[in-house]
Amino acid sequence: MRDAEQKIRKRDELAGECARLRAAGKKIVFTNGAFDLMHAGHATYLEFARKQGDVLIVALNTDASVRRYKGEKRPIVDEQNRARLVAALECVDYVTFFGEDEPKALIAELQPDVLVKAEDWAHYVSGRDIVEARGGKVVLAPMAAGLSTTKLIEQIVKAYGAEK
Repeated sequence: MRDAEQKIRKRDELAGECARLRAAGKKIVFTNGAFDLMHAGHATYLEFARKQGDVLIVALNTDASVRRYKGEKRPIVDEQNRARLVAALECVDYVTFFGEDEPKALIAELQPDVLVKAEDWAHYVSGRDIVEARGGKVVLAPMAAGLSTTKLIEQIVKAYGAEK
């Protein structure tokens, strides 16, 4: 088992690794997200994603891209610490970053066989066209009921927000 820091890779390094893995007959699975304030829903989702193939790559939104779509108060946890947490999970093989608003360019670079997104993204899966054009598939993961980062933040604020 590799150390978590060894799982965190630059995009260009990972593209070469994906080519090597494909040549070895491995099925590459890709997913992405902010993964801010890790919770059991994240773990369940990533374990589901890993079961879709041989190698799981998780692309994390950079801090700047999280702020663009979740607002100035997010992320709570910075990108390096989010990457370290995600990389520590046994089901995750590689972690990388993307700063764009969506990971389509990264998906084109890595050419995964399977693209996994949570079912709440069924209306739009960035990179679907790229993966399916190569004969790959998109898999929608079930949501873990009652678990979300937003709900976790609300619970923390309710419990500790009034304290000075």
